[in-house]
Amino acid sequence: MALDSPINYASIYAAVTANLKKAGLPRDGVQLTFHLSPGTPAMVVIWIILSKTRFPAQLIQTSREQGLESVDFSFDLASDFLPEFLQRTEDRIARLTQGGVAPEFSKIIHRSTAVRQQIDMARRIAVLDVPVLVLGETGTGKELFAEAIHAASRRAGKEFVAVNCGAISRELASSELFGHRRGAFTGAVTDRKGHFLEANGGTLFLDEVGDLPPDAQVRLLRVLQTGEVMPLGASKAIKVDVRVVAATHRDLAADVVTGRFREDLFHRLAVGMLHLPPLREREHDTALLIDHFLAQINADARGCPEAQEKKLSANARKILLSHAWPGNVRELYHTLVRASIWSPGPTIDAEDARAALLHIQRPEENILGRPLTQGFDLKELLDEVARDYVVRALQQSGDKKSAAAELLGFPNYQTLGNWMKRLGVESTD
Repeated sequence: MALDSPINYASIYAAVTANLKKAGLPRDGVQLTFHLSPGTPAMVVIWIILSKTRFPAQLIQTSREQGLESVDFSFDLASDFLPEFLQRTEDRIARLTQGGVAPEFSKIIHRSTAVRQQIDMARRIAVLDVPVLVLGETGTGKELFAEAIHAASRRAGKEFVAVNCGAISRELASSELFGHRRGAFTGAVTDRKGHFLEANGGTLFLDEVGDLPPDAQVRLLRVLQTGEVMPLGASKAIKVDVRVVAATHRDLAADVVTGRFREDLFHRLAVGMLHLPPLREREHDTALLIDHFLAQINADARGCPEAQEKKLSANARKILLSHAWPGNVRELYHTLVRASIWSPGPTIDAEDARAALLHIQRPEENILGRPLTQGFDLKELLDEVARDYVVRALQQSGDKKSAAAELLGFPNYQTLGNWMKRLGVESTD
């Protein structure tokens, strides 16, 4: 029986009981033994509960340090454990299924079903102390989700340490994450704790974890397996209690196939997995975010005497809604900031919005590949193409309209002038 998820209690319970019953268990003369060490914390819980109820069994665990050990403890499930367990479970379920958005996730502005589904999943993952892998394009809010998971977990109030793995040099990655002892390498003049020890008791957010070099991947895997870090140059490991939330814009599954990322580490991180949708797939969210960010920008401007509050014209909004936003929410916010700064008056008009957009042509993108998102305007797209060619013709001709008209195939410069007026193009001199 396949599992829907390695952290889904119901799925684990159903699979285990189905297999035990298929084997004709329990039955007289057969002593069951359950091994607790492999698998997820959710699996351990199911094994313990079954060993004390439907399938009486001996419990064992194994480790490199202690070898094979018997797990011996007794309790009366009905009187000692069940009432408290049920109360905690009811409280947790009530919190997870309450209407509206949990306060820890209130910073994630959304209306779309796609984001709501990921928030619901994140809320469930948050209460389970398991590693989390957040996947999504650049600018989709991966760190915002990591912060919310931390705030909704039992580690809330403890340290939340964010590290951009892509910004660490390959040579120093292990030292930055796991620490070092003085003299461990050239330049190590003092001891360094490392980010794992800095986050001890709390959450360590490893952004762009796919950029970690192979040796750091090995060390990270060991920490996840043993709960211990070994600083460079140290002779003894140090126990740590850290929840790891990792994120990347890379296709880690493809990196596993090519050998760029360790498969065992991928599975260790992906116990709780989220897939954040790009902005172009978040129906109605662009308009909501435009209003939210503009209100935020105006609120910030009130503290600056030289600044003025801005509103968005209908045409400017239309342009922003039709943009594909390859940089996602981050790009949208900074575009609105630029438009607010550059617009000379109180209203951000179409030209201000168009000027604030940064057109970064990616190899796989072309004018025929634009997504048909909310607010898509074919006429505006065609005008964008025409505007580009008109400006280039004027530049190439030294702003001689007759020569530019000839380059564009127009019958005369008056036709070019009409196009320039319609497209809002001025002379380039």
